[in-house]
Amino acid sequence: MIATEKKSEVTKQFQVHSRDTGSADVQIALLTARINELSKHLEGHVKDHSSRRGLLKLVGQRRRLLDYLSRADVQRYQELIKKLNLRK
Repeated sequence: MIATEKKSEVTKQFQVHSRDTGSADVQIALLTARINELSKHLEGHVKDHSSRRGLLKLVGQRRRLLDYLSRADVQRYQELIKKLNLRK
């Protein structure tokens, strides 16, 4: 889980407007933070298969949100990919 402090920091960095907490941009950024934490965890705990399954679910959810954003607003999609250093 992401600490509340880090979650609010990520939300502020990627929000579209001042009261935004649930746009695709924010959701993708939060999922990326969780994915990065789980990836670090799995480097040390190779046999933790339940966490690995959770990681794969998060990656799939992020992929679906990225696909949605690429169809809805290509400019925001490209900016977000660049900010998060995701491949594509």
